[in-house]
Amino acid sequence: MRSTLRLLALVVALPFLYLAASFALPLIPGPGPDLSGPKTRTIGLIQGAIHTDILLPLTPEVRTRFGFAAAAGVPLNDPYAEWLLLGWGSAAFYTSTGTYADISAGTVLTAATGDSAVLRLEIGSLNYQGKMHFLELSEAQFQALLTQTHAAFAGETPLNHPGFSVTDAFFPAKGRFHLFRTCNVWLGETFRASGIPFGLWTPANWSVALSLNWHLADQTG
Repeated sequence: MRSTLRLLALVVALPFLYLAASFALPLIPGPGPDLSGPKTRTIGLIQGAIHTDILLPLTPEVRTRFGFAAAAGVPLNDPYAEWLLLGWGSAAFYTSTGTYADISAGTVLTAATGDSAVLRLEIGSLNYQGKMHFLELSEAQFQALLTQTHAAFAGETPLNHPGFSVTDAFFPAKGRFHLFRTCNVWLGETFRASGIPFGLWTPANWSVALSLNWHLADQTG
């Protein structure tokens, strides 16, 4: 009887522990290489209600690094395009939720319990709805970020799945998405591996915001 009660107490406590960790762990610096130096590069972040995307400036090296996306219909060689949007997430959830009205209980359950991952590339814009941040990076951090994001692709052939616009495409990604490794956790992992100071665990958008304010306040532009 006591063991049953303890189990029930643990089940009830888990959501509160998860929530508490999502506020506390972003304040603890996670491990990563020291790639600090003069701030010569700028990237962006776009935060929606639950998801964060990276904006990479469409420099010649970015166009070359992600050139495979052009064959998938992402017009990154358009001379008027200035940014490349990149996001990682659950295959079931990310590919089916163009708007929050598209969210179903089934896709949420699949994402929470474990799902294959995808990456989305799109020509970026500064007119998105959502909170935007700009980060000033060193050359070494920027180059490491390009390497980390490119290495996250499991293949360069797009998924046979319609995108959300005429300028985007989904690609298979490495890793698994689940409740403890969300799109925002992946963002933190990628940043830390690129020498960009970030919190230890950032599962939610507020976790990302806390980490930005705590670890990168002096590097935001």
